[in-house]
Amino acid sequence: MKRFQSKMQIKQPIDVENSINSGQVFLWRKNKEFWYGVNGQDILEVNKNGKIKSLQNYKTDFFRNNDNFDEIIKSISKDKIVKNAVKKYPGLRIIKQDPFQCLISFIVSSNSNIQKIKTNLENISQKFGERVEYKDQEFFLFPNAKTLSKASITEIKNCGVGYRAKFIKEASKIFASEKIMIDDLKSSDYFDAKKKIRIIPGIGNKVADCILLFSLDKLESFPLDRWMIRILEKYYSKKFQIDTKTITEKQYDILHEKIVDYFGLYAGYAQQFLFKMERENYQKKWL
Repeated sequence: MKRFQSKMQIKQPIDVENSINSGQVFLWRKNKEFWYGVNGQDILEVNKNGKIKSLQNYKTDFFRNNDNFDEIIKSISKDKIVKNAVKKYPGLRIIKQDPFQCLISFIVSSNSNIQKIKTNLENISQKFGERVEYKDQEFFLFPNAKTLSKASITEIKNCGVGYRAKFIKEASKIFASEKIMIDDLKSSDYFDAKKKIRIIPGIGNKVADCILLFSLDKLESFPLDRWMIRILEKYYSKKFQIDTKTITEKQYDILHEKIVDYFGLYAGYAQQFLFKMERENYQKKWL
């Protein structure tokens, strides 16, 4: 079978290891010199240089090679904090993943940690996804919306997701019935797309921003959870006037506006660099 391999050339090499290990994706594992991951109805093989081969021969801009990375870095480098983060992780990328898998992943992520999210998503894939073999390895594709919409809440709950099972079921029904469509979300601006996606039960501001940033091309998204608030409080308390570790929905919107005014329309990249830097500073013990 002919495999797709990205031929896009970029000035800054992709840091595959740190991009995958930055809280954006969860169904990935390393085997020798390659990374393998489930991306919806596909399996991707990525080498150390970020070159991709695909089980299904789907074309994917997984590491956003089409973004003008030099322009983005110049735009977000407003201060020494971000400049240091960029210097430390120069090849860190925002990942452009399968939207439905991303949506379910971040519903599962609410009040959880990365290892539990990974385990829950693996359970969902093994229970409802199609088993495939690729490069002499076993994988389970991520179930599509139609398949998950037909599962019972009990079946979904048995994957370890707890109270989130009803949200997963409802989100799957909405996408299976095409009440919300991926193409429509992609073509909408940030505010309209966020308004539409927040109709889904279980999707608040932070989860919506993760989905918009990591799968729907909305690079001004800036997910704000308690950890990101602490980071901003540590480095930007005066600039953004942060005086609380939790924020209301109104405060979230006001803070997001201030952040985009400061970092610009690529604010999501700034968020990812700051998040990665601080997480590594704490040796990942805070997630």
